[in-house]
Parts: sequence; C-alpha cells; structure tokens
Amino acid sequence: MSRNVPVNVSELAGRLSKAVADRIAITKLTDDFPGLDILTGYRVQGELRAAAGVLAGWKLGVTSRAKQAQVGVSSPIYGFLPAAGAVDLGEPLDTSVLIQPRCEPEIVFILGRDLEGAHVTAADVLAASSGVAVGIEVLDSRFVDYDFTMADVVADNTSASRFVVGAPVAPTGIDLRLVGVVLEKNGEVVATASGAASLGHPAAAVAWLVRQLSADGEGLAAGQIVLSGGLTAAVPVGPGDVVTASIDRLGAIELAGR
Repeated sequence: MSRNVPVNVSELAGRLSKAVADRIAITKLTDDFPGLDILTGYRVQGELRAAAGVLAGWKLGVTSRAKQAQVGVSSPIYGFLPAAGAVDLGEPLDTSVLIQPRCEPEIVFILGRDLEGAHVTAADVLAASSGVAVGIEVLDSRFVDYDFTMADVVADNTSASRFVVGAPVAPTGIDLRLVGVVLEKNGEVVATASGAASLGHPAAAVAWLVRQLSADGEGLAAGQIVLSGGLTAAVPVGPGDVVTASIDRLGAIELAGR
C-alpha cells in the first residue's frame, strides 16, 4: 500500500480493539500504513485510553539502553494501565481471554502525591512515592508473533494487558539500581537482572515519563502506579505455568496461568 495513504487514527484504534475482543492477532499496522510514525501511534493509543475506563496508572517500555540501540530509538516509550487489567495477588491469570501472553518482572512505584512538571528528576519521583513493589506485567501484543515497529507498539499501548503488584515497601534506604531480580518459570530460573536495567535507575525512567506527560499537560496522580520497565526478557505463559518474580528488598510474587 502506498505511503500516501492517510492514517485514520480511529480506524487503527478500532483494529486493535477488535483484535482484543476477537482474541486474534493481526498483522502490524505499518503493513497497511507505512507512514505511521510514533507521534501518530500515541494518538491511536489516546483513542484506546479514552475508551478504557478508570486508569490505574502508567507503564514504560524499551527502558533498556541496549534494547534502545537494537531497535534504533533513543528514549523509552509509554502506555497506560486500565484498572480493569489488575490481577489480584493469588488470582490466576485467565490466559483464554488473551492472545499470546508473556510475563516480565517490574519495579512498581506507588505515588503518594501528585507529580508533574517538565523538570522532574529521579529524586523527585522517590520523594513522591509512598512505596515501591515487585510486579509482574503480562504483555499481550495484538500483532502476530510480536512483530512490530516502534510506531505499531506505541499504538498498541506498548502491548499492555494485565499486571499484578506485590505489597509496597518504603523506598527509603533502598538503592533500586542494585537490587537483584530473578524471574522463574515453573521453578526454573529463566532470567536475572538488576534494577539498573531500567534506564540506569527505575526512578529515572519514571521521571522521564513525568516529563513526557508534562508536554501534554498531564502528570501522575496520587494513588496511581507506574510499572517502570521490564527488567528481563518476557517469557510466554500458558495454562498450568507459574511465573515468579523476586526482587531483593521488595519481596516475591507469583502468577499462575489457567
């Protein structure tokens, strides 16, 4: 299809919503609309957010410097977390309503007060956070085999689907760069990392998000959560699988697929 084909933001949002409803992966949007760029991808994401109901918070993607270099971008990307995507501790993950779920460990920030502004720093994020917690994000790309460009994945709300968050602890005295991270699947260690895997410091990743939101006149609200970026590669999860994320000083949580 020609690059001159205009991008209809509502149409693309509709394609993604239909993929979720049908539980069927689609080919990437840029196959039909090669002119789709990241900025327009955020406009598509905005349409999805407007229809998503109550917002639990935000999430970051591509926070690894190595991953950024691999895919040719110089900054992370972000998406939103609908409250309906929350999975409670001990609650199984219903994989039958998802397309191709994968799990990754996260350091989660819980905002104790509003935070906004174009010059927010990592220190500001830590000061505004009432707690940090271990989390598991369940990704579920709407594109066949997770094959997408950066514009596609931004439009697809950075593959956001479900999330589970452990009990928060006070961030005081914890160097989140250095905490060890272990991801297990069915009792086997599949990946390890440190908190520094997220933009050098996970609070720096959240600060970047706040600065980006500020450009659109938005910010973080007290009570919201932020998933600060996947710390390891994501692992597929299906019925009968159990995924465990452990982070030093923050604890451990598990998620079982059914």
